[in-house]
Amino acid sequence: MKIFHSINDFQTIAGTPIKKTILTLGTFDGVHFGHRKILEKVTQNTENEKYESLVLTFFPHPRMVLQEDSGIKMLNTIEEKTVLLDKIGIQNLVIHPFDESFSRLTAEEFVKNILVDKFHIHKIIIGHDHRFGRNRTANIDDLKKFGEQYDFEVEEISAQEIKEVSVSSTKIRHALDDGNIALANEYLGYNYSLTGIITKGRQLGRTIGFPTANLKLEENFKLIPKNGVYIVKSIINSTTVKGMMNIGFNPTVDGKNQTIEINYFDFDEDLYDQKITVSILERIRDEEKFESVDHLKIQLEKDKKTALAYFEKH
Repeated sequence: MKIFHSINDFQTIAGTPIKKTILTLGTFDGVHFGHRKILEKVTQNTENEKYESLVLTFFPHPRMVLQEDSGIKMLNTIEEKTVLLDKIGIQNLVIHPFDESFSRLTAEEFVKNILVDKFHIHKIIIGHDHRFGRNRTANIDDLKKFGEQYDFEVEEISAQEIKEVSVSSTKIRHALDDGNIALANEYLGYNYSLTGIITKGRQLGRTIGFPTANLKLEENFKLIPKNGVYIVKSIINSTTVKGMMNIGFNPTVDGKNQTIEINYFDFDEDLYDQKITVSILERIRDEEKFESVDHLKIQLEKDKKTALAYFEKH
């Protein structure tokens, strides 16, 4: 997959003729089952190699720019989304920096200057409720008129398919907020994950036989599941490493800030400053405040048994 970090960067390999594109656009946050049905329509239209598939997405999310206090949390980072779109078979991904000047483009400027002149569009596959242009004044009927004017096709995604995407995204967010990671993973079609840098913590876990890697997320917009203890795995140095993770405030030792701490099983390598991705598989329990560190240690031993039983079963 070719990746372009702005619309103006979009280009084909030097020396080859520019193919027309089959395009869709959107945030595609989560790239879940509902999204994949739409994205597969794009790839299916390019199977004869006459056209190339193209996804136009934006970062930051438009709501982050236009609604400063939106507080929106995302299911994917751009890096995660890129990997997922590549797996689907999208040939070109354009990640355009969304800003206020872009939001002021008129509908015709967007169609003529970008879709037609930059992307050489043959067909756009878009939802029936899609609105675009300055103040989102244009709709799919306007897009179809532009298609007739500039000679490209418009394929309308059904209301039912759009509803599936919306329902899935909402259910995934609610499931993560509730700590129901199994349901979230079912809707996503893959394991939800967190990626960050391993940093030094208070190192209290070492004193009770449960050393932890403290994960510092690189993005503050990533949705973190409900506080609690989870079963997880990571790929470290090409090896799958199993473990359990606590998201929370460590109330037993009067923690003040939310932390993400992973206890990896049968693993004793220095991970400080490394970038690690943690796949979240199942939830064990809520975070609790115990009477003492000794009581916490007893519970952690039970949690580890639960996690090992899960891995044995799966």
